[in-house]
Amino acid sequence: MATVQLNAQDFEKTITDNNLVFVDFWATWCGPCRAFGPTFEAASEENPDIVFGKVDIDANQDLSSAAGIQAVPTLMIAKQGQIIFKQAGALRAEDLDDLIAQAKALDVSAAAQDSAASAE
Repeated sequence: MATVQLNAQDFEKTITDNNLVFVDFWATWCGPCRAFGPTFEAASEENPDIVFGKVDIDANQDLSSAAGIQAVPTLMIAKQGQIIFKQAGALRAEDLDDLIAQAKALDVSAAAQDSAASAE
């Protein structure tokens, strides 16, 4: 599945209606974003069970601000409607593949229970 362009109107629905969503916050003027783009696109083709979305921060400033994006590229991962990862910086293909494997394996409810228990 190819990447999809996301905006403020469909971002929340995409996050909540899909099990696993990877979002690339990027900008046309950003060199590392352009370098990461083909890696992100290739991962989307290799993982049709995951939604890969792209958010142009210049065209979606309100969404980028609401998501707390301070640098680009920033990769955000949501699983079962929960943000489980957010990190700025371009990734190498093998690092993105590793994140995909970790995200697929993560049990969100168990992680939430662990987090709640450690907060007590």
